[in-house]
Amino acid sequence: MSDIEIARKATKKNISEIASKLNIDENDLHPFGHHTAKINFNRIKEKKENSKLILVTAITPTPAGEGKTTTSVGLSDGLCKIGKQSIVCLREPSLGPSFGMKGGAAGGGYAQVVPMENINLHFTGDFHAITSANNLLASLIDNHIYWGNKLQIDVRRVSWKRCVDLNDRALREITANLGGIANGYPRTDGFNITAASEVMAIFCLANDLEDLERRLGNITVAYTREKKPIFAKDLNAHGPMTVLLKEALMPNLVQTLENNPAVIHGGPFANIAHGCNSIIATKTSMQLSDYVVTEAGFGADLGAEKFLDIKCRKGELVPSAVVLVATIRALKMHGGVNKKDLQTENVDAVIEGTSNLKRHIENLQKFGLPVVVAVNHFVADTDKEIEALKNECKKLNIDAITCEHWAKGGNGTIDLAHKVVELADQPNNFKYIYEEDIPLISKVKNIAKEIYRADEVIADKKIMDQLTQFEEAGYGKFPICIAKTQYSFSTDPNNKGAPTNHSIPIREVRLSSGAEFIVVICGEIMTMPGLPSVPAADSIRLNSQGEIEGLF
Repeated sequence: MSDIEIARKATKKNISEIASKLNIDENDLHPFGHHTAKINFNRIKEKKENSKLILVTAITPTPAGEGKTTTSVGLSDGLCKIGKQSIVCLREPSLGPSFGMKGGAAGGGYAQVVPMENINLHFTGDFHAITSANNLLASLIDNHIYWGNKLQIDVRRVSWKRCVDLNDRALREITANLGGIANGYPRTDGFNITAASEVMAIFCLANDLEDLERRLGNITVAYTREKKPIFAKDLNAHGPMTVLLKEALMPNLVQTLENNPAVIHGGPFANIAHGCNSIIATKTSMQLSDYVVTEAGFGADLGAEKFLDIKCRKGELVPSAVVLVATIRALKMHGGVNKKDLQTENVDAVIEGTSNLKRHIENLQKFGLPVVVAVNHFVADTDKEIEALKNECKKLNIDAITCEHWAKGGNGTIDLAHKVVELADQPNNFKYIYEEDIPLISKVKNIAKEIYRADEVIADKKIMDQLTQFEEAGYGKFPICIAKTQYSFSTDPNNKGAPTNHSIPIREVRLSSGAEFIVVICGEIMTMPGLPSVPAADSIRLNSQGEIEGLF
């Protein structure tokens, strides 16, 4: 059966029953139908003192697939199977990938969160609220310019873009305010996809409503001719933007196929931002459950690094253990095998591909965290290939555990669950890869050297001057958000495995003054994707019973 068929056959419980497992009072729920609700996080009375935060990350992604979300759901179900209280805490899917090429983000097989169709489409409207807040700010900027421009905004230096939660390459660069004097001053503009909006990043890094409003006010939206920054608070935009986001800031409660709690909230891009669900969702989950399983975007070099250096730093979170997801298929691709040949047994390629896995293990250990490898099982995997992978991991004193959650749900991750409990019970020495007080360029070099294993960072005078200006403006303690290809440790997406002796060239740096990090762009980064030649939308329709077909 397809993912959507499996999800449709699930026996879902009323969301109040799921909430009761967490001792959430029904009055603290804001229901959206029978199977979804928002949690009033300000009224959570039951608090766990020693909740364990488990990070699920992965090897460098390939077209063969790795399965972080599926593994996260399966692990949480597995923890519940062995008698532990667990919540899986995930990001919300964007409509762009759902109608484009990548698909949704609700897991797969028998390790899913439901109601799957709702989660992958409009859900509770959080993305729409973020889109509206983003575009309200854009509207206020143009309105201010139209009515006399008291702040003396240079129309050539408006940096704030509009957004929409769809893939639409036609909106990447546009001309706005056409139609004569009555419509304002013509200027170039553009759209980002909602997941790439700084409002999304702020939404996911805010600790409460007050912090949200402060951060929204600090967004840099434009500059004067003298290059003086103009902030959202200069336009009195932060108040009404916060009003639009008030309800959305409450985390969303749903359930797994096995009727265990799942919290899904926020979804920033994993390159231009930090790629994790909201701090509020994670902290709320940790107040409610003994174990919280969460994921980070892309491979561990991009996703886990940002989760640990940005999200954990901002939210004062300390993970207890890390699960590193790998597939035999993906390792064979890192070992040089073409995608069309993945069905053929190739032990040598698996061993060659573990260079990528080992690099990620070593990097995660630099953060002082215990690691276990979850081998996301596929039918074509052979015993010899799996044994070879496990033997390579043993050389690093790391357990590699075969997981069959896609086919068996929580029963397929019981061994992994026991290992995670064992690791999480041990004290760890969690630390960041860089300290906040060092210069910005030193932070970039630390990441490049320690995580990417690059020999050098290349930055011209213009880049260095910008970083100096950021420091002089009071942003020197901000963490770094690297934006580069997710397909390699290097900036060359074709450089698989564990490359060394490469350089990290900085093409551009951007200030996210509201989200409070510096984006360092090392390659071409797309903040408004386009649709493929045959988008997923071509197959999506309603059948004669009014059910969605073709979504997955």
